[in-house]
Amino acid sequence: MTQEAQPLSEGAASGHNDARIRILLADDHAIVRSGVCALLLTQPDLEVVGDVADGLEALDAYQRLKPDIVLLDLQMPKLDGVQTVTQLREVDPGARIIILTTFAGDAQAIRALRAGAAGYLLKSNVRGELFVAIRTVHKGGRYLTADVEHAVSYYRADQLTAKECDIVRMVGEGRTNKEIAAELALTEGTIKGYMKLIFLRLGAADRAHAVTIATRRGFIDP
Repeated sequence: MTQEAQPLSEGAASGHNDARIRILLADDHAIVRSGVCALLLTQPDLEVVGDVADGLEALDAYQRLKPDIVLLDLQMPKLDGVQTVTQLREVDPGARIIILTTFAGDAQAIRALRAGAAGYLLKSNVRGELFVAIRTVHKGGRYLTADVEHAVSYYRADQLTAKECDIVRMVGEGRTNKEIAAELALTEGTIKGYMKLIFLRLGAADRAHAVTIATRRGFIDP
């Protein structure tokens, strides 16, 4: 796992006088929120100041409650996790956000980190890593669960472009090269060239394998 200590921002340094770390939790599953809140309540230095069910509510609650840390799910209604991170950082460039998700795909992690998240933690690792993740990020560091640690390399050669993601998505829908070419106003030969590059980037043996890898890594939705 990665724990990268970084200097505190001016906004972060001001904070609250209360020694407890104030936390806002955003997840559309009430059971998850209840479980995480119960876990956090076992720590005397952690305080849950709010829990909400979607990205829009998270934006509103953040501005009202001014939490030290936001725990944010990736898949939420109204505004997804990456969009919420982006808007929170626009409201407060010093916002400290940890993604708490079931998605281990490196593409998902990269998008969240590039948007401004300081941490990325899988829900399956919550009991073992949540407390240290919160404390690390609160101190100005960055925390990545070991499952996605490799995602900190933002410009890897095996990343797919937006157009390549669109092509793989359409392949997953069962469309032929000819149909994809018509949809994107390209030639069939161009699509074949894209497919060869996609196979190379993903290390895929065929079209079905490319879709499987792209889905697992988070380039396209399952």
